[in-house]
Amino acid sequence: MPSRMRFRVRHLALAATVSGLLTAATASPTVAATSTNNVNAWAAKASLARWHETIKHLPPPAEGCFHAAYPSVIWRKIGCGAKPTYRSTTRWKRVYTADGMKMIPDTAGGGNDYAAQTANTTISAVGSFPQVQGVTSESGVNVPFGGSESNGIIGLNQYTLQLNTDINASSAACANFGYQSCQVWVQFIYSTNNNGNITPAQPQVFIQNWVFPSQNDYAASGCPNGWIDASNANAGQYQCFVNSQGTNVPAVDATQLGSLKLSGTSSANGNDTATFTYGTDAYSASEPDSTNDLSAWWSQSEFNVVGNAGGSEAQFNSGSSITVNVAVEDGTTNAPSCLSSAGTTGETNNLSLGSCAASQGSSDGTAPSIQFTESN
Repeated sequence: MPSRMRFRVRHLALAATVSGLLTAATASPTVAATSTNNVNAWAAKASLARWHETIKHLPPPAEGCFHAAYPSVIWRKIGCGAKPTYRSTTRWKRVYTADGMKMIPDTAGGGNDYAAQTANTTISAVGSFPQVQGVTSESGVNVPFGGSESNGIIGLNQYTLQLNTDINASSAACANFGYQSCQVWVQFIYSTNNNGNITPAQPQVFIQNWVFPSQNDYAASGCPNGWIDASNANAGQYQCFVNSQGTNVPAVDATQLGSLKLSGTSSANGNDTATFTYGTDAYSASEPDSTNDLSAWWSQSEFNVVGNAGGSEAQFNSGSSITVNVAVEDGTTNAPSCLSSAGTTGETNNLSLGSCAASQGSSDGTAPSIQFTESN
């Protein structure tokens, strides 16, 4: 009897509460409208998030440049922009000076960054900024770099989003290039200006590929056909790069980083794709996976906002705090490893890294990921 009595009391109390809410909603159209608007806003946000995830898993049907607009999941081919002449730099040139001394910076980039490492070969990765606080301005600047000065594209809102792979020595691409030994590297990039000589600046999303042949292989064969030679023999650096086609995208102020996502996907015997999403629009650039055989060896993913090319730095105003998330897929829901000092880009920002945490995937489709905060 006491148990049944307590149930009746709780039931009556709940009924009274619901009745009161309904009465309030009836008596106050403002309350009802506010509640409805909140629900609609939440539903719209959730729907857009599902669209972002879906479009990432539906790569464009061919090599080239494409656009998709919410809620459609159909990629429509568009004309490519000017071929990117953008050139990034590797951590090697920043971490080691000409006399062999280490120069690992205190701030993010230049080798000092987190990377998500998967146990199996990485299939895709997506970088985002779940929280951005206190950011009111950003400027790209040149900084001391390997005993000299960097040579990036500088000025207000000059930055790149970079999703970078590991630097790998086991790719079949080396044999395809005719090399006995080499290392390879791939970058998925959103640049606020892919070429400092373009006026006005044209932001693009594209893929940048690198190969680092041994000295003997470089002496015998040079760079692969069509690749740009970026070697410095005096420093013992033998390196070549080539860019995919570039897809023109909107210019986005650095204060809007929380609205941006950059993803990279690989597909054996298919195409690799860089996808940039901003609000309700997605833009992609694709190239054959055979360019660097990425699907065979990708295992680490670094994502961050850094300087725009040439080893430059993205400098944020004092009080800036940015949360970085790198979600990865390798066919499992296992949490990736959170590797420190594992970044591969030579570009930097002026934010100091906090701690990094890894999370496993979930049954609702949430991908495994790492997350960390950087601030100044």
